[in-house]
Amino acid sequence: MDFQANCIRNKIWYRGDSRELTEFYGQLNYAEDTFWGAVQTADIRMKKSHSGLPKLIVKTIINTVMTDYSGDDVEDEYWKEVKKENEFDTKMLKSILADLLHIGDGAIKINYDADISDKAILEWVDGSKVDFIYKRGRLIELVFKSYHEENNTTYLLEEHYGFGYITYRLLKDDKEVKLSTVKALAKLKNVTFDESVMWAVPIMLNESAKYKGRGESIFEGKYDSFDSLDEIISQWLEAVRAGRAIKYIPESMIPRDPENGELLAYGSNPFDNKFIKSDAGMSEDNQEKIEIQQAEIPTENYLQSYITFLDLCLQGIISPSTLGIDNKKLDNAEAQREKEKTTLYTRGLVISILSEFIPKVINTVLKSRAQMEKKILTEDIEISLKFGEYANPSFEAQVETVSKGKQGGIMSIEASVEELYGDSKNEGWKAEEVARLKAEQGIVDIEEPAVNFDLEMEEDEDEVKLKESKEETEEQEKVNE
Repeated sequence: MDFQANCIRNKIWYRGDSRELTEFYGQLNYAEDTFWGAVQTADIRMKKSHSGLPKLIVKTIINTVMTDYSGDDVEDEYWKEVKKENEFDTKMLKSILADLLHIGDGAIKINYDADISDKAILEWVDGSKVDFIYKRGRLIELVFKSYHEENNTTYLLEEHYGFGYITYRLLKDDKEVKLSTVKALAKLKNVTFDESVMWAVPIMLNESAKYKGRGESIFEGKYDSFDSLDEIISQWLEAVRAGRAIKYIPESMIPRDPENGELLAYGSNPFDNKFIKSDAGMSEDNQEKIEIQQAEIPTENYLQSYITFLDLCLQGIISPSTLGIDNKKLDNAEAQREKEKTTLYTRGLVISILSEFIPKVINTVLKSRAQMEKKILTEDIEISLKFGEYANPSFEAQVETVSKGKQGGIMSIEASVEELYGDSKNEGWKAEEVARLKAEQGIVDIEEPAVNFDLEMEEDEDEVKLKESKEETEEQEKVNE
């Protein structure tokens, strides 16, 4: 399986369509070893159910990152307009994160098209449609691939983005043809500019151990766990369906069709298998009666297996409690808090990657604009991103903690108010709150008495004069003697 096929597998797991999973795994050489690839026996039917866990993991991680994201601190008006026009901080960034998490890499390319906008156009392309070209371990070029139809013929467009150039190649059956062959591509022209800049910015989650130089999906190493979890869910569902209560009714007691007197159909559908006829006994003392039987479903065994494989699916990625999954039957509160750290690590990794990627995009956009206007390139500007805290303690927990600190004499009223409200209240409101608390607690701020330095100086001068006068008198007396 090459990188492109691996991307297809990741996309199918992310979409979560059970029919696509069956079709994909059925084409693999080891299909019979997997739940989704195994072919069912003709006489035994079992509904294959998908948990939807891979997509839930990706969506939840995106929410933990984007919910607290407040944008960048760049004041450049041109970038603000580009960001707003391309919906970079909202729609595009969520698409980038979704593809980054389940595919592993991708890139943004910068284009200019006067027919669409007079500003830079940002286009996100996931890793399945981008080739990374390396030379001596250094990334030197990105090749963006897209397919175009013209006269019932499919053409492949390759856009080569390198340092100082953008070139285009249109291919038909691996042979290069003119760009004008496809009307929509006729206006494309090769571009050259300063060799210090590439008009494309790649992003990578983790480097893949299998495909060198490419990114790694968070699904890597979890395919067997996802497959086994779906098998357990499907078996559980099948046991529930097979364990429905069944009524054994003597034939003489089975409802009949009022029009023709025939027995009503039974057992034709696994969802409505309500009763099965049984032959009445031939003995004289036979007492016909309806019997109800129901199989016992080993729920605890299925639950244990479900939670075990669920842990295997989530290990190293996200905490079950973050997904809203209750594991309290096996985990205590402390264990669940420890697992929550996994979500923090994953979120921290994504934020650190975005903290490098977004500033590169901004600086590349600003440099591309300078090159379009034939201006001197400026140095990269310092950019900081605003990400909030995740999993902050509740207000009740903060009040309890601050109260203990206040009672222990290690926190002042000012510090308590600042810790409780932080940036949610302005400085004026917090100052008023401190004054209200002090008034309620009977704490009065007494101003220190002012010191009259002028009076003290006058008193000091009088003492000096008195001393000098006394010394002069004593000396005069000695002279007189």
